[in-house]
Order: sequence, then structure tokens, then C-alpha cells
Amino acid sequence: MKKQNIKIILSAALCLLAVHASAETLRPNIVLIMCDDLGYGDVQCLNPENGKIKTPHVDKLADQGMIFTDAHSGSAVCTPTRYGLLTGRYSWRTRLQSGVATGFKPCLIAPDRLTVAGLLKKQGYATGIIGKWHLDFQYQDPKTGEILPKKGRAPIGATIPDGPVHRGFDTFHGIHHAGHMDTIIENDKVIERLDEIHNLPRLTEKSVAFIKARAKSPEQPFFLYVPLGSPHAPIVPTKEWQGKSGLNAHADFVMQTDATVGVIMDALEENGFADNTLFIFTSDNGTSRGANIRELREQGHYVSAHYRGSKADLWEGGHRVPFVVRWPGKVQPDSRCDQLITLVDFFATVSEITGEQALDMGEDSVSFLPALSGQPIVSTRKGVIHHSVSGHFGYRQGKWKLLLARGSGGWSAPTERGANADAPPAQLYDMKRDPSEQNNLYLTHPEVAERLLADLTSDVERGRSTDGPYAKNDVAEIRIWKGKRSDGKKKRSK
Repeated sequence: MKKQNIKIILSAALCLLAVHASAETLRPNIVLIMCDDLGYGDVQCLNPENGKIKTPHVDKLADQGMIFTDAHSGSAVCTPTRYGLLTGRYSWRTRLQSGVATGFKPCLIAPDRLTVAGLLKKQGYATGIIGKWHLDFQYQDPKTGEILPKKGRAPIGATIPDGPVHRGFDTFHGIHHAGHMDTIIENDKVIERLDEIHNLPRLTEKSVAFIKARAKSPEQPFFLYVPLGSPHAPIVPTKEWQGKSGLNAHADFVMQTDATVGVIMDALEENGFADNTLFIFTSDNGTSRGANIRELREQGHYVSAHYRGSKADLWEGGHRVPFVVRWPGKVQPDSRCDQLITLVDFFATVSEITGEQALDMGEDSVSFLPALSGQPIVSTRKGVIHHSVSGHFGYRQGKWKLLLARGSGGWSAPTERGANADAPPAQLYDMKRDPSEQNNLYLTHPEVAERLLADLTSDVERGRSTDGPYAKNDVAEIRIWKGKRSDGKKKRSK
């Protein structure tokens, strides 16, 4: 009888262990690499006909996972996209209505705003960021605690009271933004100056070190966010990669960035994490004009594939981004998804994967988890909002795309100032028939334009674009129309 009881106890213990192990597998490690200024057409497998840059490691990742063909950043420039990715909320709901952060200001993410990293920490994850923050933070004099004014570079030894380690991350190694790429920060302190050409190798090295360190505690899941500063300017491929593409320095830098992806993939494999890791590769916006887009086009490489525009624009080239997902056992290899998503959706997706309730945060985020298994995304959101460097709004709903701008809304010609005076005040495109945005239907389909405008206005004024209680924007007034409508009136939102 005693032996039988022991067997029962042992059996029960084994069952509990099995349940525990099963639960652990539902909490995958998460690695997200976000490139800086990497256009949709800069990835070979996304642009096989008009892409001349070799990206073998991202192509391999796509072979092992799923390509999202209609994925968009939260904005056509750096800072707003990063805010949306980490919070599940559009950045224009904050003080940042246009442009990007330049540092030496309070962090754009409010102290009480839950981030993806904070959400995962609640689930016991180790969280790390290696790369470019670009969401503002302040610098303090380490002796006096005085907040330092913006004057050149922050001195070595300066401390940071509101950086990544105060917004859900356990560790941080990297930079604030590309303009200060030589100023290296570790956790909450400026630690050294580093020549810009060494930045990408350093981030690669630190990413591998993070993964190796996690192998010492394999029972604890981890989130590694790698927002690279490449191939953004300064375009500084190392000597090994200079001239490698046969095109120009941007293409060389893209190839070096692709190699970094390969190194991180190998590190996951070598440390036993590959099979239980959700791996996402993407970019913050389209290719910058600093890449010498014309020179590349003359050599047969189209940075936005067949889409119009590039970084900063409301046109697709500004915000349609590479998005590749690998998750062994969950995502079918060599598959694709044509459903519309945005990087803002990362927040809700992580929340659903982990089962962690977001407490009314992530106001604009919709989980794309069903899409990973080939199922339709269930969304209460009527459309996806686009935003340009100048703060012009766009709205995508199904096949329809409304742009509240006469021109690109960004840097591509025609700009708003360069647009014809008699051009329609807005643009409307049928993205199914006209993905290159050549045939403006704004004047011929006014009923569609007005419907989309009404939905956009509602999403702005409700403080959220998903179902849920009314949420408050951080600013009292958001201008939906940056220019004038055909009736000569300016449209504002309260």
C-alpha cells in the first residue's frame, strides 16, 4: 500500500512537471530586430525582380517562416514607429506631432505607460534592448543630479533618469539616435565614445553576448529587442563590407546588416533557443534619400520595390516595411500573409501570446497572432492610420487608402509646397488595382473619401482606434488636416 502511494505521488509530481514544461513552451523567447531605414525593396526575397542587394540571411529567415506582405510601420520616420511598437499606441497621440526626437528631453513614453518590455517582465521575462532608443531621455550630472542642457554630446559618466531601464527593460546597451551614434550608453549611464563605424559590430557582439548569458538560465524566457542603427546614415559599412554590393555604400551597409541577422540567428541555434523563439525581423520605415535612391535606381535597384515614395512619405514606400516571422512549430515555413498589420500590433500580439492583460493600454493595437497560424485576424479596428514626417495623416481601410495631403506628405516630390495649386486637397487610391498609387480617385469617389475621413476622425478623437473605453490623447488638439480642404476650411480635432 505504501509503495502504491509513493507511485501515485511520483506520478502526480511527473504530471505537474509536464504541465509546467508545457506552460513554459507557451512563453516563447521573443527576439525582434528592427532595422533603421531599410526599405521594403531592400530585401531580396521581397523584391526579386527589382532588388539587386543580396540578403541571404533574411531570405533564409523567410524560408523558415512567414512573410507579411502588407505590414506597415506606425509612421514614416524613426521615433513615432518606436513609440508605437513598444506601447501599442500611435505616437501622434503624444506631444510629438511631427518629426523625430533629438534627445535631452523627458522620455516620450510616460512613466505610467506600460511597454511591451514591462508587460513581459510581469510574466517573468528577462528583457533587454541593444541598439537605438530614439524616444528621448534626459542626462544628469552624476555629482549634482542637475539635468544637463542640450549642448553637444552628453559627457561620459552622465546618468539617465528616464531611459529604457526605467521603461520595462532590465538592460540597455546602445545609443539614443543616429546623430549621437558615437555616444555609448549602458543601462543608465554614458560609458564611452565609439567611432560610428564600430557601432554595428558592437551591437552584433552585444546581442550574441545577451543570448549566451540567457543560456545560463534557460528556464527563464527572454525578450531581446534589437533596434539597429543601420542602414541609417551615417552610412558606415566596415572595411570588410565596403564595395561588397557593387552598387553603393547603402547597399553595402544593408548587406552588413543582413549578416548581423545571420549572426543572431546562429547564436540562438548554438545556445539551444531557436526552437522556442518567436523571431521577428522588420524596419522602422522606408529607405532614406541619404541612400542615394536615384543612383540605386539607375543600377536597377528599387528601394521600395514597385511602391511609390520612400522614408518620410505617406505613400507606401514611406511606411510599408519588411516583416518576417519565424516561430518553429507555430508558423509554417515558406508561408506568406497578405493581411494588413502595423508594428503597433506587436503590443497586443505579445499580450495574447503570454496571456498578460494590458489593462486598457495598447489603445491602437490588434493581435496578429491568428495570422501566424494562417487564420484571419479578428479586429475591432476599422482601419490603420498612417503618418508622415510633417504630421500629415493617411487612412487605410480594406483596399482603400486616403491621404490628407496634396503630395507625398514627406520628402519625395511633389512635396506639399511643390504640389500644383489646382491639385485635389487629398488623395484616394484603390490599393488592390493601383498599388503604385498613380490614379487619384479623390474627386471621383467622394463618398468613400468622406467615409474614411469620418472613421479617421473618430479614431483620433476617441483616443483609441480599437473598441474600448474612451481614452485621452496627451495633447488637447490634433490637427487632422494640415492644409486646407476644398471648402477652404481647416479641419481640426479636439
